[in-house]
Amino acid sequence: MKKIFVFVLLCCLYSCTVKEAPEFIGVSNIKVAASTKTYITLKGDAMFKNPNDISGKLKTDEIKVFVNGNQMATIATENFDVPAKKEFTIPLKVNIPTDSIFSNKNISGLIGSIFSKKIEVKYKGEIKYTIFGFSESYTIDEVENIKIK
Repeated sequence: MKKIFVFVLLCCLYSCTVKEAPEFIGVSNIKVAASTKTYITLKGDAMFKNPNDISGKLKTDEIKVFVNGNQMATIATENFDVPAKKEFTIPLKVNIPTDSIFSNKNISGLIGSIFSKKIEVKYKGEIKYTIFGFSESYTIDEVENIKIK
């Protein structure tokens, strides 16, 4: 009986393999999700594809958010569960205080943005994938020009 159990367990472990780390596709859908007198909320999606039979965990590791070349905020989140054999996205959401956008160091970029009706948003940092002691880091360095109203 024990031999059959061990055999079945080994077959299950063998069939659930980690072939490679999930593929980072990119960051998309960067946009202004909301704005108030105190905060502007930016949202984006980090897109991945997991070819493995088993899942894992992803964690953002202090992704910095730049607006018009100036660092405005940092994203740090809880672990995300990676689904097996699927494409998936993890949200990259950040609240930026409006007083930092309207500060003296950002005023020249802000004036340019008013005339062009666009702001440049950059996400820069790392996302880390872990499973059973194996880990892989993905470098995020994405820039997008967002239309403002």
